[in-house]
Amino acid sequence: MKLRLWPRSLVGQLIFAVAVTLFVAQAINFALLVRGQNQQILAHGGGMAVARIVDAIERDRRGEHEADEHDHRGPRERIQKLRISTMPPRLPPAAVPRADLADYVAGLMAEADVHADAIEAWALPPRGRLQRPGFPGQTVVVVAKVGGRYYAVRSRLPVGGDRLPRFLIWQTLTLYLLLLVPILFIAWRAARPLRDLARAARASPALRDTPPLEEEGPSDVRDLIAAFNAYRARIAAMLADKDRMLGAVGHDLRTPLASLRVRVEQVEDHRLRDKMIASIEEMTAMLTDILALARAGSGTEAAEPVALRALVGDLAADYRERGKDVGVAEAADAVVMARPMLLRRALRNLIDNAIAYGARARLAVMRDADAVRIVVSDDGPGLSEAQIAALVEPFARGEESRNRATGGAGLGLSIAREIAEGEGGSLTLSNRPGGGLDAAVALPRHA
Repeated sequence: MKLRLWPRSLVGQLIFAVAVTLFVAQAINFALLVRGQNQQILAHGGGMAVARIVDAIERDRRGEHEADEHDHRGPRERIQKLRISTMPPRLPPAAVPRADLADYVAGLMAEADVHADAIEAWALPPRGRLQRPGFPGQTVVVVAKVGGRYYAVRSRLPVGGDRLPRFLIWQTLTLYLLLLVPILFIAWRAARPLRDLARAARASPALRDTPPLEEEGPSDVRDLIAAFNAYRARIAAMLADKDRMLGAVGHDLRTPLASLRVRVEQVEDHRLRDKMIASIEEMTAMLTDILALARAGSGTEAAEPVALRALVGDLAADYRERGKDVGVAEAADAVVMARPMLLRRALRNLIDNAIAYGARARLAVMRDADAVRIVVSDDGPGLSEAQIAALVEPFARGEESRNRATGGAGLGLSIAREIAEGEGGSLTLSNRPGGGLDAAVALPRHA
């Protein structure tokens, strides 16, 4: 499974970006503070050692001598003990070299214009009185060889302690609260209307009675919602104009077809008359299907709760009364919010296709996590993937002839799909293992 670190949502991306940036900034800050603390520690111990060494060298040049290390001095002076000899000082076996302190002392002596042949620094193991609270830190010895003499100074480096990490942890938590909480609020304020806008954009444009979205959030989001509301209003106006035009076309075409049918009845040749009447009826049925497809989802019928178990039971009983092999295989107790007449029409189209191409139809109602599926199954040969993609388009037929008696005008699945999408759902076709085709209408569950 691929690990996805980058969030998908706007709020998640903002929080993640700010959190990572703040963490990197605090890591850099921590590194700089630690470096500064180390420099301060070296300056505290190494600076004093250099001062004693330089002072001793100047005394030697003037012919003076450093006081004996055992004379009576204060605690700080007893810590800063100086030994001058012609031999390197003896160090305990457990002494640890401190190259950083040696480099720091070398730099200070170079700044003081004192040339040293060699400079070393050692950390001594704690022992005796130097372990008491009055002597905190680490004991170090700085040895500088200048002019054939060894100047050894014992000094103390203060302990850094763990206050710096604790300070940075609290500082980071405070910054997270001060930055992430306002960003989270601002991102949520922008993301919530955007989610509403996305849901509205996915809805069917045929739902023309949908109220406009409330303009809220930042100004950019409000402008976007206002543009969307205006855009959807223009689409609704175009669909209304289309409905009026189709109504006029349907009325104007049905009138001459009815008149033509009356005149054809007067033809004496019964074979010619029957063929002409069949052609007129085919044109009338095709006109009805085309108008039904164009008007799918745009009727004045109001949506209401529909009990699907009763609906599929009534449909199956109606078909059985007409001698059709239609039954109910499974019917879960589910309710959807839909327009009953349109939903019946969509299911009738699917049942008619199942009977025409699969000899019989079986109905089922299944509940998923957030949707209800009405499945119409047949026992036909099934369809290829290319046919499944093509048959939901207008005028596409599984039967290649143009005879309405064997296949209709190829608008049944298109009408069913438009009705399902107009109710906020979808239509899917899939081959069933073992043979047959399943046509499933998925609709949102009614709470």
